[in-house]
Amino acid sequence: MKSIRFHEFGNANVLRFEDAPMPIINDDEVLVQLKAASLNHLDIWVRSGTRERNTPLPHIPGSDGAGIVVEVGKNVSSVKVGERVLISPGLSCGECNFCKEQKENLCSQYRVLGTRESGSYAEFVKLPSRNVFLIPSNIGFNDAAAFPLVFLTAWHMLITLAQLKENETVLIHGAGSGVGIAAIQIAKMFNAKIITTAGSDDKLAQAQQLGADELINYNAKNFSDEVKRITEKKGVDVVFEHIGGDVFEKSIFLLRKGGRLVTCGATIGYETKLDLRYLYSRHLKLLGSFMGTSNDLRAVLAHLASGKLKPIIDSVFPLHNAADAQRRMEERKQFGKIVIEI
Repeated sequence: MKSIRFHEFGNANVLRFEDAPMPIINDDEVLVQLKAASLNHLDIWVRSGTRERNTPLPHIPGSDGAGIVVEVGKNVSSVKVGERVLISPGLSCGECNFCKEQKENLCSQYRVLGTRESGSYAEFVKLPSRNVFLIPSNIGFNDAAAFPLVFLTAWHMLITLAQLKENETVLIHGAGSGVGIAAIQIAKMFNAKIITTAGSDDKLAQAQQLGADELINYNAKNFSDEVKRITEKKGVDVVFEHIGGDVFEKSIFLLRKGGRLVTCGATIGYETKLDLRYLYSRHLKLLGSFMGTSNDLRAVLAHLASGKLKPIIDSVFPLHNAADAQRRMEERKQFGKIVIEI
């Protein structure tokens, strides 16, 4: 099968368009012929070797994808050959107590497709049958591929963990990112007041169209000062954070009493300082989040089918130009998801 693989860690130049062995499924797996995949920053970290050290080489990256089931194992009854499916990118053991309670992202073996196993930058991928979900009939392959990881992550953060309530004020960092776009749409569904940040006025204008109420260009203004001005120094109920470093540190001081900060990443840095007196005296909650559960994905998929939530696609590349797709992501100029058509 045709695929994108890398044989060594490095920049986008290490990505090769080449033949790879066809996956062979076991009794509990399905084989999916992929029609589309979408990029996540995780793909770049895996390719560069900066955050994933257990990746076997040569390796096919990619966590998100959608296509058609072409083969099922003898123990599989949940999905049939010919059905259109999207990938649930979180892999778990399926046997521990967390998995049985459908809290898969707490499983000790939990990881994301494309980090250790071959991913979605290929014509075919094999998956446990529990990791494929039917695509709503009104949704195309590109949108289906662009949806799971970011909307699953944002739903788990805002709804499952932070328990965002109607009319609360939420600060969403990174309006142009896939997870930021998902968070804006989800918060709007819950009638929250949305303050969002981005590095350009163009991205902020598009975020406003999605429902953001207050816009902050962090390259032009200090986002902390702006949030204090907008909220009249009262602060926000929820901070949606995935950047880390000093952004995380500054955001804590933007929470009102009883506020919640939920984070799923550390794009610019892992380390931060925390004044514990501020944390306990103001009854704040700091919530760590990694991906989400199968129940989260089912919940958010219902809103995709109804049209209340929609992935925003920035650009589309053919499979053989995956290196160019990753370069676009590294430039940080995109608004929304970058899709690879297969």
